[in-house]
Amino acid sequence: MSGSPPPPGGFVRRIGLFQATAINMSQMCGIGPFVTIPLMVGAFGGPQAVIGFVAGAVLALADGLIWAELGSSMPGSGGSYVYLRQAFQYRTGKLMPFLFVWTAMLFIPLIMSTGVVGFVQYLGYLAPDMGQTTGDLVGLGIILGVVLLLWRGIEHIARITAVMWAVMIVSVLLVIVAAASDFSGHLAFTYPHGAFSLTTSHFWTGFAAGLTIGIYDYLGYNTTAYMGAEVKNPGRVLPRSIVFSILGIMAIYLLLQIGTLGVIDWHRMTDPDDIASTSVASAVLEKTWGKGAADTVTVLILITAFASVFTGLLGGSRVPYDAARERVFFRPYAKLHARHRFPVWGLATMGVITAIGFLIGRHTDLATLIQLLTTVMIIVQSLAQVLALTVLRRRQPGLRRPYRMWLYPVPGIVALVGWLVIYGYADRNSPGRHPIEWSLAWVALGCVAFALWSRYEKVWPFGPKEISEEYLTGADPDAEPVPA
Repeated sequence: MSGSPPPPGGFVRRIGLFQATAINMSQMCGIGPFVTIPLMVGAFGGPQAVIGFVAGAVLALADGLIWAELGSSMPGSGGSYVYLRQAFQYRTGKLMPFLFVWTAMLFIPLIMSTGVVGFVQYLGYLAPDMGQTTGDLVGLGIILGVVLLLWRGIEHIARITAVMWAVMIVSVLLVIVAAASDFSGHLAFTYPHGAFSLTTSHFWTGFAAGLTIGIYDYLGYNTTAYMGAEVKNPGRVLPRSIVFSILGIMAIYLLLQIGTLGVIDWHRMTDPDDIASTSVASAVLEKTWGKGAADTVTVLILITAFASVFTGLLGGSRVPYDAARERVFFRPYAKLHARHRFPVWGLATMGVITAIGFLIGRHTDLATLIQLLTTVMIIVQSLAQVLALTVLRRRQPGLRRPYRMWLYPVPGIVALVGWLVIYGYADRNSPGRHPIEWSLAWVALGCVAFALWSRYEKVWPFGPKEISEEYLTGADPDAEPVPA
């Protein structure tokens, strides 16, 4: 089972702390901040948009501590699938892990599709005459390239990811340094009237929209938790990779946001006809160091965007693997590549859904797409996982916990409130799109699918519950010899 010594032909633990942190940070800081800074400014209506990134960091850190405890205790492939399966099996059998896989097969690749949308958006700075059809074809080609690059062994992917992480750091630092070279405190810290009117509904609606965008930018701090069966010394590496990546990206985002606001007038970011609304980092470089520097950094941003999609599909493709092995998802998803040992069907399916999501995002609104994806993720994964931590402490007190949440249960309460704020304001921030209703409809459809599947498999509620507590008795992966 996951967390025990890898079975013959199974995953091998080869990812160390640096590589794990690089994977998380590459996924977190992809194209996200470069395309969402204008969205954040639009949500808050001014440079006070920095609040959104701070609030997103607080929510990410609180939720990250939940992932840290669960991931270090149950370091198998699949992340939330494993945690929800262990926590809720006593009352609802396999319902919660089934629903998680059901939704994850949708929201993970669709989140990756927003990265490809951003890639094409920045490519438009280098090729301003690129038409809609050409941009669509370029994006589809990028997705195909990512899938082909992932069609190899994890040892090669770890090295590739380290290189992409270095490119990401360079591109972000160049934008930060460029902004610092021509920084205007007047632009960055002059706020419109009523910017901090906490008693108005306008502020809190903007705050909820900004928190949604902020947490979207931080998503990825849990990527290595999905790959727990491939991480060396997971009890030590997983929690540290989560916390280090969140703190590192938080510092980067604040410098990036404040620096950008100190160079580009925030009004330009809300003008759809201005290049600052679509390629704000390129606009910063063009104003500070000239067009040539802007073109160069734009290329690095494109590489960064590619890296985020790469690492996202790398971790996400592992999600259905454990579920299929344990007959909680379609059985073909349990197949690993004969030579390179990666989940074939998981990667292929998520590649196809990413392509579909990219086309949807190209022909709709990116902010609305983020809102829709976030609500689907929250209802099954985020809220359920907060509860799962408490349930497991009560149901499995003897579970090996190399990391225990600091200040328990405060971070869990903070995370719960944050997710509920995002979910509760979703419809108001996407008028006419009904993200709450769509998320509930998708989960309801998943319940129907579970009923049909469970009847076929003759498991609860049409058969006995299958209680599995293998992490209570399994071997300690932190004490196992790691293959060279």
